[in-house]
Order: sequence, then structure tokens, then C-alpha cells
Amino acid sequence: MRKGIFFKVLLVGLILASGLLAAPIRGVETPAHQVLIFDYHRFNTYRADSMTVRVSVFRFQLRYMAVHGYHFIPLARYVAYRMGKAPPPPTRSVVITMDDGNESVYKWALPLVEKYRIPVTLFIYPSAISNASYAMTWQQLRTLKATGLFDIQSHTYWHPNFKREQRRLTASQFNKFVDVQFRRSRETLDKKLGIRVNMLAWPFGIYNKQLEKKAYEDGYTAAFALDGRHAGDADNIMQISRYLVTDKDSGRLFEDILKGTPAQR
Repeated sequence: MRKGIFFKVLLVGLILASGLLAAPIRGVETPAHQVLIFDYHRFNTYRADSMTVRVSVFRFQLRYMAVHGYHFIPLARYVAYRMGKAPPPPTRSVVITMDDGNESVYKWALPLVEKYRIPVTLFIYPSAISNASYAMTWQQLRTLKATGLFDIQSHTYWHPNFKREQRRLTASQFNKFVDVQFRRSRETLDKKLGIRVNMLAWPFGIYNKQLEKKAYEDGYTAAFALDGRHAGDADNIMQISRYLVTDKDSGRLFEDILKGTPAQR
């Protein structure tokens, strides 16, 4: 009896000390057919910047969700359901995505992904791979792919700000620019990795009807935003919502999403 009480006190203490949750939330169910899609960018042992998630935080989040009955499913599995090609996902389904192709995914996230056997979708902009100092190499991406846990998809070719580009270009120039961003990304990933790319993450979470139409015409069947809410059946398949995960506000974010309410940003 004392051991049981001690364990419960210790668990609560660890959670509070981590600063991630004000209190454990139990028995909360996501509404039928809704899925939590989390989006990470980079990892480190310390909070290097606003978009870096500490490894200790990421480890805690994965362990917490695994212990509390959440089901990690591939993003492609959810898209197949939305397209009528698969049954509904289990209640309390979670999807993990990671944008940009930062080398820290290979260095810090890979060991935890392998430990927990979690499917991850990487949204990559190929211009950075084996070129930018912060990015992974093509060989590192091939290593991730070989684990069977990472699905690699498109984040356009060089991650442009479409609002800015549309202001500076003529309508004709902008259409050509968008076409290059969508097509060249797919073609490069297909050629370098031998994969089928049909999903797109909007850079900076920017999208509109024109971009959605163009992405569909260029072969993308689903696209993903950063609107900070559960993904559900009512979502347009070209603007499926994700939660952006950062280290700084992870406690509030996790409390909100586990309660099934939108994160206030």
C-alpha cells in the first residue's frame, strides 16, 4: 500500500517538475475520427531557440502519450481514411510529423523514435539537403527511410513565403514559381530516395485556394497546415490542421489538446 502511494506521489512530482503539465489528465477522449497531429522542427539537449524542443521534453511527451493510451499511427494511414481507402483511425490516435529536415532529427529524435517504434512523417525541402549546414544529408535521409519508421514527403523545394512571393511577382510569374516549388520538390525526392511523394506541408502554414488547387494539379492528394486544432472529418483535405510543438509552451499546449480544446496561441 505504501509503495503504491509512494509511486503515485513520485509520478505526480516528476510531471510537475518537468513543467510540461499542470496535472495529469486522465480519461479524456478525442471525438470520434479526430486525430491529433503534432509538428516538430528541431531538437537539442537545451532550448537553443523558440523552435527547438529539448530531447527530455520530447521523451516525456512520447512516454506520456504511450502510457495514457494514445495510438501512434502513420500520417498516410489517416490520409487513406480521409480518401475512403481505410477504416477510421482508433480513438485517441496521434500522428507525429517533423518539418524541414534539420540534422537534429537524425541526431536526437531518431533514437527515441526507434525506442518507441513510432511512425513519423518528415516534410523535407530538398534544396537544403546536403547543402545547408543545419540540414541532414541525403545519406542520413536514406538511413531514416531504411528504419521503416520514417515516411518522407514534400515541404516545397526551398520553403518560400508564398505571401511575400505573390506580392513581388506578376500573376504569371507567381504561377510558374509555385509550379517549380511543388514539382521540383516531388521530382527530387522521388529521384534521390526512390519514394512516392503525394503529401505536402505548407511552408509557414501559409495556404489559400489558389495554392491548394495548384498543389492538387501537381499531384498532391493531401496538404497540412499549422492551425492548432484537432484534424477532423470536416477539414478540407488540402488544409488538414496540425499542432506546432515548441518547447516553451508545451505544457499549455499538451493540457489544451488532451482536453480536446484548441491551443490558444
